[in-house]
Amino acid sequence: MILILRLIAVAIFAIVTSIFGTLYCMLSPRNPKHVFTFGRWFSKMSRVFGIKLEFRLPEDAYKRSPSIYVGNHQNNWDLFTISGAVVPKVVTVGKKSLVWLPFFGVIYWITGNILIDRANRSKAVGTMDQVVKQIKEKSISVWMFPEGTRSRGRGLLPFKTGAFHAAIAAKIPLVPIVCSSTDHINLNRWDNGHVIVEMMPEIDSTQYEKTEARAFATECREQMAAKLDELNEEVKIRNKR
Repeated sequence: MILILRLIAVAIFAIVTSIFGTLYCMLSPRNPKHVFTFGRWFSKMSRVFGIKLEFRLPEDAYKRSPSIYVGNHQNNWDLFTISGAVVPKVVTVGKKSLVWLPFFGVIYWITGNILIDRANRSKAVGTMDQVVKQIKEKSISVWMFPEGTRSRGRGLLPFKTGAFHAAIAAKIPLVPIVCSSTDHINLNRWDNGHVIVEMMPEIDSTQYEKTEARAFATECREQMAAKLDELNEEVKIRNKR
């Protein structure tokens, strides 16, 4: 019964967001401000799923200069958890096929996110050059998932280097964001416990040369993996209370 009620709620949310969200965004299509608005809007749905969502963001999180944000990519729950950590003037980078997803695809495109063709390496590289150009010209930040795919309970997967190449090329900080594991969430259970999303201290990209993107990615992944273990342990203890 709980499962059915939540599926109905998700269907209503998807339809309402798709219709009214698209109409709203048409007033200023592909404006980066929409990503922030809808990130917060989607994260509100966490309550419907019985998730106690906690954000740990620094006081200046909404006032920072352009940066590259990287987060761990777990599953579809990212839409309702880590999405709430998006800050103003941020766009995300996702695969081109996302635009064909029912309801979500149109919203993803019209809010101003960047789509890349991962099947074509030369196009993807060119797109990363365009990402850097947009960061500099529009003074925006970019959010990426360096794992490149959902981990689905397998921990933190190996990182691709695109985000790190972009940070080095644009000479801007890289900010890791970690969400505690969400593979335990069950649609047929009222209380799905705590989920913590934490924005970590930024990493200075100017200490790396263009040829050191892999070393940069390795350092970032190690920091994020340690934080993920820390958050998971905290959540485990809090959910037992």
